[in-house]
Amino acid sequence: MPDVRLASPQGRWILLTTVLGSSMALLDSTVVNVALPRIGRDLDAGLAALQWTVNAYMVTLAGLILLGGALGDRFGRRRIFVLGVLWFAAASLLCGLAPNAGVLIAARALQGIGGALLTPGSLALIQASFHPDDRGRAVGLWSGFGGVGAAVGPFLGGWLVDGAGWRWVFLLNVPLALLCAPIALRHVPESSDERAHTRFDVLGAVLGAAALALLTYALIEARTASWAVALSAVAGVAAAVAFVVVERRGKDPMMPLDVFASRQFTAVNLVTLCVYAAFGGFFFLAALQLQVVVGWSALAAGTALLPTTVLMLLLSARSGELAERLGPRLQLTVGPLFCAAGMVLMLRVGPGASYLADVLPALLVLGVGMVTLVAPLTASVLAAVDTARAGLASGVNNAAARAAGLVAVAALPLLTGMGEEAYRSAPAFDDAFGPAMLICAGVLVAGSVLAFTTVRRRPSPDCARPECRTHGSVLTPPLEGDPTS
Repeated sequence: MPDVRLASPQGRWILLTTVLGSSMALLDSTVVNVALPRIGRDLDAGLAALQWTVNAYMVTLAGLILLGGALGDRFGRRRIFVLGVLWFAAASLLCGLAPNAGVLIAARALQGIGGALLTPGSLALIQASFHPDDRGRAVGLWSGFGGVGAAVGPFLGGWLVDGAGWRWVFLLNVPLALLCAPIALRHVPESSDERAHTRFDVLGAVLGAAALALLTYALIEARTASWAVALSAVAGVAAAVAFVVVERRGKDPMMPLDVFASRQFTAVNLVTLCVYAAFGGFFFLAALQLQVVVGWSALAAGTALLPTTVLMLLLSARSGELAERLGPRLQLTVGPLFCAAGMVLMLRVGPGASYLADVLPALLVLGVGMVTLVAPLTASVLAAVDTARAGLASGVNNAAARAAGLVAVAALPLLTGMGEEAYRSAPAFDDAFGPAMLICAGVLVAGSVLAFTTVRRRPSPDCARPECRTHGSVLTPPLEGDPTS
């Protein structure tokens, strides 16, 4: 049984290293969007390259995050966590030194592999190290401090882009890793799961990532209407089908499909796809809109997006408490509608927009919606499966959210007619931004209807409860662990 106490020096070191590790991934997910216009100009890259700068990272992270958790259980959570931190730092260094868009995109894909190793590992280290009496508080502090890192991301990214340059958005990860890894090796006890003696589902992980990559390529390049696009779409569908077959027939699948036998689990994940597709598309396009169309600096644009994260940090725990009293369905129905209203209000954000009159009201309404729905969404995912499978359920839900976001980033420019040079032209980008916000709002309304018609009013009394009460990421739901560890 883990016996480290939170108040001990070792406990504080463990908390510090896990916060540093998870903050690297959280920072990266929020700062890059703000840097995109400058990256495009400096590397003479088109819109497709900017989409891949975001999505190359998400493809490997979403496809491999479940495998990353399994590797930690088998070979040692500390070992895999440190490997992920160092891998992430090396890939970040390559991003910062990239001479062209192709190298940057490849380095971003490598970054995603590191993120898939360190993201589940940071939470697993806390659960495997702390005494049961302290674990809940340790997880709360970990998620809270990680949320602060996510909140700082857009501001820090904008400051770096306007000052030292966009390359420091990536290079910043290197000193964080050089601080994090030695602390982990010195102060974090090694742990593994004695039950984890099964084979790894490498084929499933490769097929899942390949399906995401091929379908993303087809969506991003669809405007060219080439044979390569058609073949990529067909191959992506084939890889997705093969993934389902492998997961169904494999002895030790990465994603056991029987978990979807729960109608509630399936329904909540469909709601997740709707909600996080809209969020991923919004935060990708909003950072560009504020810089390309409104004409703000990267720092101003990054700072402008802070209210949503701040509201999440301040109110997510209370939203979870409310869901426990009322049941999750009401909040999962109302929350997406608030978010949709916020995106409709973003239609006011154009040339000469005022922050107080146009941008802030939209972000506040969006933030209220996110606060309303995120905590009940996680609770519903955990309540839909047996307690012993809570960690798996959360991992699947987290991967689904990331996959939804990357599909939205790939599809929205296509659906709204954005050309390769749209982000260089304020009128062209503004013409496409409005329809994109309406599409996101429509997807959120669909999520609301789905939640109202499928989510149970109250979960069973003996289901797993979320440990991550405070949450600050706007692009993914909180990652919960195995309550039996």
